[in-house]
Amino acid sequence: MTFPTIDPVAFHLGPLEVRWYGLAYLAGIVVGLWLARRYVHRYREFVLAPDDVEDFSFWSILGILVGGRIGYILLYHPAQYWNEPLAVLRLYEGGMAFHGGLLGVTLAAVLFCRARRIPLLHLTDVVACVVPIGLGFGRSANFVNGELWGRATTLPWGMAFPSGGPLPRHPSQLYEAALEGLLLFALLNVLVRRPDVRAAHGMLTGLFLAIYGLIRFAIEMVREPDASLIWSLTRGQAFSVPMIIGGTILCALAWHGRRTSQRGVLGGV
Repeated sequence: MTFPTIDPVAFHLGPLEVRWYGLAYLAGIVVGLWLARRYVHRYREFVLAPDDVEDFSFWSILGILVGGRIGYILLYHPAQYWNEPLAVLRLYEGGMAFHGGLLGVTLAAVLFCRARRIPLLHLTDVVACVVPIGLGFGRSANFVNGELWGRATTLPWGMAFPSGGPLPRHPSQLYEAALEGLLLFALLNVLVRRPDVRAAHGMLTGLFLAIYGLIRFAIEMVREPDASLIWSLTRGQAFSVPMIIGGTILCALAWHGRRTSQRGVLGGV
């Protein structure tokens, strides 16, 4: 298959180019904020106010942009940006690392919850349910940009990307949009409707971390490595391993904490 000709610039505002990549981030934040406010308003297990979610959106934007960009530079291409420091500012060209953005948003959540005196896991559970929206939009924008393509393949849906040479390659961006975006969103937004899952604070956060880590680890097998390997793993796989382990541990602790709390309530009755 031939890569479809898609202009990465959505439209112009005078001399300003508005790119699909930036619109994808904006759409993820707007739709995610709308849905997060609905969850906080609907489910009493989350001890948050809708305004808390709205205020945190600004903190999360900073965490995504700063953490994602710094993570991309430090984790994948430190030498390149050392030689050309001003390239750090060219966000419109892409170059954001999910794992860096995750760390940035996590730090923002810790600081925000400490300032507001609200439970951290209540906020992260809500955020975890809406993050896949942004992931789906973001990976679709990677496809539009013709970047982050996969390894060479003989499968009938392989595509020859403009920057990927003549060989057909896995459209790994679309795999990630479907699995990290649609599938993960559907799973978490089914589970959040269950009172027992909502009551196990940290469960949704842990599930997001573990499942995303597993999906990313698997897709990296068909994705062209972004940088040199770490041992025999791609960097995306290596950075996903702590997510899988940490998410699994958090799920176990959340479920154990819920069961302990239930026994305490029953014992008091």
